[in-house]
Amino acid sequence: DFPNIKLFVEAEPMGTFGGLWFLKNWIAGSPFFMTNGDELKQVDLGKMAEIHQKEKSVGTIALVRVPNPQDYGVVVCRANLVKQFIEKPENPPSNYINSGLYLLSPEIFNYHQGPKFTMIEKDIFPVLAKEGKLAGFKFQGQWMDCGTFERYDRALQEWGIKKNRQEMS
Repeated sequence: DFPNIKLFVEAEPMGTFGGLWFLKNWIAGSPFFMTNGDELKQVDLGKMAEIHQKEKSVGTIALVRVPNPQDYGVVVCRANLVKQFIEKPENPPSNYINSGLYLLSPEIFNYHQGPKFTMIEKDIFPVLAKEGKLAGFKFQGQWMDCGTFERYDRALQEWGIKKNRQEMS
């Protein structure tokens, strides 16, 4: 029984942030975590929340160091503040990428005039970065991209996760 889980089905794709507009009143009032569903992550959420509060940011992104940053959105920070996003650069200035985990304050909705298709990484985070309202939390925990079937299978093996309920019994 999961009484706090609510399901919202988009009539049409709304991007990585557009659909949250419909949940605005339900999640407003306190910071909330948002995560992409195509990675596995092991992040200290308490430490991430400390950075979010310390920087008084509207958004905080969990950042992970990878050997191949040119395949991802690279984040450039000064101290804990995000200064720039560079999507899949040929010559990355950093090995830290957006891990797909965010801590967002309710003020995030002031940057979105939804409901409409909105990509948080392209439409909202660059604005927050320019305003100095976006923090970066560099974490040391595990992270794995599961965005393809090959990566998904490898992640399941490396993290020791069973593929289905039959294998679990």
